[in-house]
Amino acid sequence: MDITIHSSFLPHTDPDASLAFYRDILGFEVRLDVGYEGMRWITVGPVGQPSTAIVLHPPTANPGITDAERQTILELMAKGSYFGVNLATTDLDATFAKLEASDAEVVQEPTEQPYGVRDCAFRDPAGNMIRIQEVR
Repeated sequence: MDITIHSSFLPHTDPDASLAFYRDILGFEVRLDVGYEGMRWITVGPVGQPSTAIVLHPPTANPGITDAERQTILELMAKGSYFGVNLATTDLDATFAKLEASDAEVVQEPTEQPYGVRDCAFRDPAGNMIRIQEVR
């Protein structure tokens, strides 16, 4: 089989703030920005990697969930424990400095982990955990 990861999904609570974070701070390109019934799905991805994308989506757009489930999702997002993504860079210190200077919420400074990676962590505007690992 020849299987690749094409899209990952992350919820957003403010499409404009999420767009600014992924486009202006992380440097991702916008591939799609689709509105429907007052909601937006924004597809972003790293420049030069057209087959890899993140879809920023409204977290409660599923018509099959209850009001209580919607509330639970929003509460988990606010705590930063609902979704996340792992990214990679060849220069973790420079990436961390750029994100820190942007006033992104720092969760963890660059750290050598006991499991063999060096990484840092931030939260995006919706509270999603963004871990960035250094490629060695």
